[in-house]
Amino acid sequence: MTADPVSDHGLWFRVESGSAASAVRRAAERLGRQLDIGDPRIADLAIVAAELTSNLVKYAEDGTLLLRPVRRAGRAGVELVTIDSGPGMADLTLSSRDGHSTAGTLGIGLGSIMRQTDWFDGYSTPGRGTVLAVRVWPRGAHPASSWAEGLSRPLTGESVSGDGYAVRVAEGRHQVLVCDGLGHGPLAALATEAAQAAFRAAPAAPPDEVVRHLHRSMSHTRGAALAVAELDVYAGLLRYAGLGNIAASVVAVGERRRRLVSLPGIAGHQRPTVRAYDYPFPPGASLVMHSDGVSDRWQLDDYPGLAGRGALVVAATLLRDAGLRRDDACVLVARAPS
Repeated sequence: MTADPVSDHGLWFRVESGSAASAVRRAAERLGRQLDIGDPRIADLAIVAAELTSNLVKYAEDGTLLLRPVRRAGRAGVELVTIDSGPGMADLTLSSRDGHSTAGTLGIGLGSIMRQTDWFDGYSTPGRGTVLAVRVWPRGAHPASSWAEGLSRPLTGESVSGDGYAVRVAEGRHQVLVCDGLGHGPLAALATEAAQAAFRAAPAAPPDEVVRHLHRSMSHTRGAALAVAELDVYAGLLRYAGLGNIAASVVAVGERRRRLVSLPGIAGHQRPTVRAYDYPFPPGASLVMHSDGVSDRWQLDDYPGLAGRGALVVAATLLRDAGLRRDDACVLVARAPS
């Protein structure tokens, strides 16, 4: 691990032995200093990083950890997400209490993590594994979670992902982007970074106009599949425009999963047909968008209680179980903004 700054894309660690703990801790401390969260919070962050990696080493299978900056309301903090396919827990709340143990240990790990962090969420099921997400902010800062959360992971063997996402509110329009740069590696990542920058700078317009703007802005790249969605809470609608192999679904309690339509095409190349579609978006519904590095065969009904967890934990759980190791992968989950 180098001493280079941690980018907003974050760092993924594969945690297979205790030797990973020091690398994660050093990177977490480096990111805390980079974001100037203060020495006391950096000390707390070091404890959190150590406990999370220790849990993965002791109990997990295929354990991975994502470390990245998180930015809300003009403040910056540190986010850590752990994903594993271990034995899981029947009751995550019970397992978080000091003194509770399922492996003959003191059982203080999760309780310590919760005390040292400003935000904690997780999901676990026996036999399928556990997802935990935490955030450490500077003292006095407690920004709320975003209405849309996501994460992307590079193809095994690559250091950067060609898949990515972005979230924005432009003149009252709540919009999200998921992008899959053609191929993988640095050139795919550059295409997605160009799409993200163009998305953030795009005029406040409906999704189809934003997609056309992205197409014009990406002509210097190898191109990408991408989709833009807008949540209109007052109208109870979701507006969606997609090009290429971005999958998207509206998931509502008691209703069948509704898949959204993306048209053929590559943003940045030729002149694709762009069209927006409107879909009902009832209260309590979720939008799930992902690249083709994630299988579209998932069903939230297979995960009791997951729909009630935060958007980031839902996205991480789907990435774990439906993500393909032979491709970059990205998942975004959005709910109606409050």
